[in-house]
Amino acid sequence: QVQLVESGGGLVQAGGSLTLYCVASGRTSDIHAIGWFRQAPGKEREFVTALTWRADTYYADSVKGRFTISRDPIKDALLLQMDNLRPEDTAIYYCAARIGPLGTTIPTTQEAFTSWGLGTQVTVSS
Repeated sequence: QVQLVESGGGLVQAGGSLTLYCVASGRTSDIHAIGWFRQAPGKEREFVTALTWRADTYYADSVKGRFTISRDPIKDALLLQMDNLRPEDTAIYYCAARIGPLGTTIPTTQEAFTSWGLGTQVTVSS
């Protein structure tokens, strides 16, 4: 089992920046991919970005060039640096982890992930 806890959400003006954090605990050595999804009011949860243990990265087209996913090995945390935020980025952001090998699975769908955090709210004002 792996537990995920997100933090760093908040209210920011359009054009501003925020950094989200996800700390994993439990059997973290079994994690083969970790990433972020988001869910805006009235919309389905959507993929944002993911990082595999081979250091492959994936980004949704809507965030490419603005968001950066990385790991902080000292804090053992996953970071999501969000720059040039837009009102349409407003959502609850969820950290997700994949326990076990990916095989041929591309970690850009909810089904690819097996553990989820409770989310952190990001609100971007215009």
